[in-house]
Amino acid sequence: MTDRTGRTPGVVVDSSRSPYAMLHPVPADAVTIDDQFWAPRIRRNREVTLPSQGKQLWKTGRFENFLRVSGESDSPFQGRFFNDSDVYKWIEAASWSLLNNSDPDLSDQVDEATAIIGAAQQPDGYLNTYFALERADERWTDFDLHEMYCAGHLFQAAVAHHRATGSSALLDIATRLADHIGSVFGPIETGKRSGTDGHPEVEMGLVELFRVTGERSYLELAQFLVDVRGHGFLGDAYDRYGSEYHQDHRPFREMDEIVGHAVRAVYLNAGVADIYAETGETALLDALHRLWWNMTERKMYVSGGIGSRYEGEAFGDEYELPNQLAYTETCAAIGSMMWSWRMLLIEGDARYADLFELQLYNAMLAGVSLDGETYFYQNPLADEGAHRRQPWFKTACCPPNVARTLASLSGYLYSVRDDAIYIHHYIAGEARISLGDRVIGVRQTGNYPWGGEIAISVETAGEFELRLRIPGWSGPGVTVSVNGADIGVVSLAGSYLALRRTWNAGDVIDLSLPMPVRRIECHPAVTENVGRVALMRGPLLYCAEAIDNQANELLTVMLPDAAMIDTTYEPELLGGVTSISVLVEPGDSVTRWKETLFQRVEGLNGDKPESTSLKLIPYYSWANREPGRMRVWIRRK
Repeated sequence: MTDRTGRTPGVVVDSSRSPYAMLHPVPADAVTIDDQFWAPRIRRNREVTLPSQGKQLWKTGRFENFLRVSGESDSPFQGRFFNDSDVYKWIEAASWSLLNNSDPDLSDQVDEATAIIGAAQQPDGYLNTYFALERADERWTDFDLHEMYCAGHLFQAAVAHHRATGSSALLDIATRLADHIGSVFGPIETGKRSGTDGHPEVEMGLVELFRVTGERSYLELAQFLVDVRGHGFLGDAYDRYGSEYHQDHRPFREMDEIVGHAVRAVYLNAGVADIYAETGETALLDALHRLWWNMTERKMYVSGGIGSRYEGEAFGDEYELPNQLAYTETCAAIGSMMWSWRMLLIEGDARYADLFELQLYNAMLAGVSLDGETYFYQNPLADEGAHRRQPWFKTACCPPNVARTLASLSGYLYSVRDDAIYIHHYIAGEARISLGDRVIGVRQTGNYPWGGEIAISVETAGEFELRLRIPGWSGPGVTVSVNGADIGVVSLAGSYLALRRTWNAGDVIDLSLPMPVRRIECHPAVTENVGRVALMRGPLLYCAEAIDNQANELLTVMLPDAAMIDTTYEPELLGGVTSISVLVEPGDSVTRWKETLFQRVEGLNGDKPESTSLKLIPYYSWANREPGRMRVWIRRK
């Protein structure tokens, strides 16, 4: 049985396997997610988030901008100069959703959007609603106005749409625009212009176009757009923001510290990882390693969030990680996930899957409300009750970015290498995985992330290898059994456990990942967190909200190192969460300090109240109830 594209559902093989990647992804429509954590969120993304975002795109004039270019509207341009990109990301999200779920209404909306976009494309292939009419003579004159950035998102949307529907309608629009860009930009000895966008993104899109079409000029253009960075292509734009902001401060191969606008940095790195996967240029991979380690060891929050400064939405100095003033844009977390996914495919190293998981459950997921209708742009780690999610933004990059991540999640769970299947993430559901000329059925069951008991059923007989990620957060006590036969305690945290055998249909692997609450301390150079701890359980970071505790307690409460910690699954709380409760000691009474900011030390150490219980919830779920104080880092005793 085949679908309208002529493919067998659930048995899709991407023919564009990157030659310098160790692993190859399993297509998103070969995997079905049916767990209790992600499946409802994916369904809500389809039924609530995507429709509401579509309405916002019309309400805020983003679709109207295309209609005015095609002559179907006489309204002025509306919004920011990069608003086209929000339409493209929404189409990408809708396309990934359609890949696994039939939705005639959504399909019709995507078809309508594609027609609207196509009608706005210029005869030479150029497509950008901000520059199409009254600013036509300003095309490609200001590299900080996101022309290529918007194009990159169109390219990614077109690839997703083609893979989901088999249609070339949007892909044809994208390739015409890519051909136009390639006719304008390139080595100056060929008579073309030198330059690239101040906001990286087009690099990923061009490589994806190359993988789908086989047109090598798209890969070569992506390489060129990386190679010109670090040579002052932005000119006067430096006066506004600076070269680090635009990732133009050094040639990429010389970079050794991740700096500047956080989203731009990780988008560029993801694009360069794509280029390496196709070319194998060692200098690119070496730079990617340096930047990844610099970010994860010196510039990343415990949530996986990145970008510590509101000014320039930027990475700060090493160990500059303020909690309440953390910028930690949702898009930055998603961009980092895209980069880590590419590095995982290139090298097969579990540390990249570990970071992807951390950011997925914390830094990204906090960016959307439990009802799927409001969003965070910034994701601080401390708040006084003023930071709340919004239904939309003037700069609305984050909402459709969350939507496309959730819609495509099934494509990040597995990958293959030779005759080995890698299981990266423990999300219940079924996969039909092409392994050579065979199709292997694998099913996961479990209650992750609340519980660490995972069962993996092999549904196809034959000899092959299964590789199970043992998360870096796991500690002693990990066990694995096959058909009830224990294979011993596994001490492979942060790596993959290889199980090679001749499997029988119905064989079951039981993986047990103990999930005690972990106390996390911070590098002492992060001065704000000296003497404080954060609590994590499994892949989840926890926080305390005033609604569950006395607000003033969160300022002074102290967590003894020996305090007993209890966990309780509460099905009626925040959609069902495992909460943490711990006995803490009150710090110095806040009431004692009502009338003064400073006091002498004498007389401040009188009797203190008895211990009290502090309740914590998963960080992703904060700010879904009434406003109030929130803290991730708790004073340690």
